[in-house]
Amino acid sequence: MDRKALLNATAIGTLAQLAMIGLGHFVPFIKDHVFAIGGMAISFAVAWLYARQARGGWSTSLSGGAVSGGVCGLIGIIASVALGDTQPVILVLGTLASVVAGLVGGALGRLAWSQPVPPR
Repeated sequence: MDRKALLNATAIGTLAQLAMIGLGHFVPFIKDHVFAIGGMAISFAVAWLYARQARGGWSTSLSGGAVSGGVCGLIGIIASVALGDTQPVILVLGTLASVVAGLVGGALGRLAWSQPVPPR
């Protein structure tokens, strides 16, 4: 794994997750309708970012995407549970969903960045 790309993607994802959790704590609509899909979308996006920055092979993109997506998702869920906005069981289920979203993001990011750009 590319350490610099992993730390960068994970930090960006963690900030985004915490921002969503903070907003959701005060805006019920976000808590009730955005947390799940929003958290997975953030994990997907940071994994895509990781794959772009790392520019490694498939194993690097998949593993780095899973780790960056899973770690930022876990941190966000821990914060949400600590605030009382999410049930503790989501620590497991949500983190697994974030890891899967990270795998998909890493794979699609790798695929997108490995394709040559057609000439104009």
